[in-house]
Amino acid sequence: MSLMEHHSNIVPWELISKINGFTIKYAKVNDDGTLDYEDFESKFSSKTKLASLSHVSNVSGVINNVKRIAKIAHENGALMLVDGAQSVPHMPVDVRDLDVDFLAFSGHKMLGPTGIGTLYGKKALLEKMEPFQGGGEMIKEVSYNQKTERCGIDWNDPPWKFEAGTPNICGSVALMEAIKYLENIGMPEVLKHEKMLTEYAVKTMQSCCTKLVLYGTSDSFLKCGIMPFGIIGLSPHDVALFLDNYGIMIRSGFHCAQPLHQVFKRQSSARASFYIYNTREEIDRFIEVLKEIEQV
Repeated sequence: MSLMEHHSNIVPWELISKINGFTIKYAKVNDDGTLDYEDFESKFSSKTKLASLSHVSNVSGVINNVKRIAKIAHENGALMLVDGAQSVPHMPVDVRDLDVDFLAFSGHKMLGPTGIGTLYGKKALLEKMEPFQGGGEMIKEVSYNQKTERCGIDWNDPPWKFEAGTPNICGSVALMEAIKYLENIGMPEVLKHEKMLTEYAVKTMQSCCTKLVLYGTSDSFLKCGIMPFGIIGLSPHDVALFLDNYGIMIRSGFHCAQPLHQVFKRQSSARASFYIYNTREEIDRFIEVLKEIEQV
């Protein structure tokens, strides 16, 4: 995995590595927030079992070439897992074209409810895997053997094998409606709109704001509509509070990606992000307020 990962793609692996005793290797990130592909590829060996990488950084918006990494992983006999939480809501994603083995994304990032997400896995792999939860619906048959005095269990087919108990039905329905809504717009159109806003914001912010510093690459070809920044002399938290007073919502802090902030040599950052409901006029207002903040 890389140093740009969200904590949710770091903490679970660190926890289970202590239980199972495997080694985790972290690939470097360049100063502009892009992935050091050569360093990532150098981490592979015949002992590698799994490569894990975010498709899009939730801090910088950088889009990673997961197809390239998946190819290297498979050549080394490893599996490829992708964190798609920031890519699936913002751009077309074809798991077959990427040839990834697993891909996960969350509902609340794509106009859906919190507390629900999706895990894609190749059918052959899911059929081999043991379930991680036990309960109803995830079995075909449970039979009692009088000789052994034990119950034999025959697992259900995927995906039911992994869905023990009563699922989050309401959340599933709401997530499906969110997916349908975005599909009706068209994911290429979503990405096109975001890139237009990103190009406009970068150009305007750099020309109008003298104390503003953008972190990571500002090349819209390499990223989605996520922009980490800072204002010289002010903490990101103060910047967020000032903007909040004007009705402009951004996020400040580590954004659950502290190792990447270490790469940027920052204690924290402010982060503006764009989606299908944002407009150029909103960016104009955002920059207008930033110029006022610079005078503080």
